Parts: sequence; structure tokens; C-alpha cells
Amino acid sequence: MWMVVLSLLIGFARLLKGPSLADRVLSLDMLTALVIVFCSLYAIQTETAAYLDIAIALALVSFISVAALARYASRQTRRNSSDD
Repeated sequence: MWMVVLSLLIGFARLLKGPSLADRVLSLDMLTALVIVFCSLYAIQTETAAYLDIAIALALVSFISVAALARYASRQTRRNSSDD
């Protein structure tokens, strides 16, 4: 469990420092995946199924948000290349 927390800290640092939008989107996706792992491990440890429901809902929201951010990033790239 401590490795997941350490990975969360590293991913959060990358989210803040990321030089480009793509780096930030990828680190946000990684952070969400790690939170899903944390919820799943906690659900197994405490034998509570409600945390698995939270993990599934978070996975669905994460998929939609990353797809939307990727679309936004591709449009920003197209706008920047057409301005040149």
C-alpha cells in the first residue's frame, strides 16, 4: 500500500511540474488509476464491497475525462500549428 502512496506523490509532482498539457493529462490519468488501485486494495483489506463500486465509478469518470482532455489537447495543437 505504501508503494501506491509513493507513486501518488510522484505522479502529483509530475502533474504540477509537467511542461506540456500532454504530460499533465497523462499524470492525471496515472493518478486516477492509482486511486482506483488504492480503493480496490482497501476494499480487499476491509472486505467492503462499497469501495469497489467507488473504484468502478471512478474508472468510468476517468475514461470520459481523459478522452475529453485528449480531444481538447489535439484541438489546441491544431490551433497552434495553424497560427504559425
